[in-house]
Amino acid sequence: MESGKLEGSVALVTGAGGAIGGATAKLLASEKAKILVTDNRLDAAQAVALEIQKNGGVAEPFELDVSDQTAVQLAADAAKSAFGRLTILVNVAAAVTPDAPVETLPLEEWERAFSVNLTGAFLMAKYAIPLIRDAGGGAIVNIASQLGTIGVPNRSAYCSTKAALIHFTTILAAEVAADNIRVNSISPGVIETPRTLRRFDRIEDFQAARGPLHMLGRVGRPEEVAKAVLFLASDDASFSTATNLLVDGGYIYLKRPK
Repeated sequence: MESGKLEGSVALVTGAGGAIGGATAKLLASEKAKILVTDNRLDAAQAVALEIQKNGGVAEPFELDVSDQTAVQLAADAAKSAFGRLTILVNVAAAVTPDAPVETLPLEEWERAFSVNLTGAFLMAKYAIPLIRDAGGGAIVNIASQLGTIGVPNRSAYCSTKAALIHFTTILAAEVAADNIRVNSISPGVIETPRTLRRFDRIEDFQAARGPLHMLGRVGRPEEVAKAVLFLASDDASFSTATNLLVDGGYIYLKRPK
């Protein structure tokens, strides 16, 4: 049941046309935040914004490539123009590179991962922070990954960007703490999304292969990550900053048999 805990807030969510970003945008909207729904696929952003509107929420779609500095600045301006202020930034947008060892991973794939996953978060923060400061403070939540903590072979670009994003979060938190802006990251485990399902023919095969990697014996759901975002974006987390919250079902601490 909604509580309206974000009433008066304005959130910009990147990657909001995807599973985790969409679930996040819809949950924040259900708690009375106004949402700028951004995605590099305008049709996906429009679909999420329309669903929010149909459920009585306030949302506007915006096409955004987070690696494009001009586009990022326009998105921040669009939030201010549409809703008068900005108080919450959620960086979900991410590029996933193909599995490959370092010696065969194309340079362009490495650079694409960094331009979206890390530079994108940097640019969003760069242009959102002045608006959040002007609004009296707020919160930034970066979606990292459990692979930013432990890493896996053949995923060097993705893992490196997520590790850097966790560290970037702590540095940014220190820089803006005096402005009443809290900055935290979330590291999900394996979440059931179209991206994670792409290697499997059936959802049952995916769950059987990935579920046992977690202490809880199952993969996560986008809505479970969204609830963690809501916590960190709300006053419920008023004394939390520079934190990396694991929402990974015990993934990184599960001792696996050799």
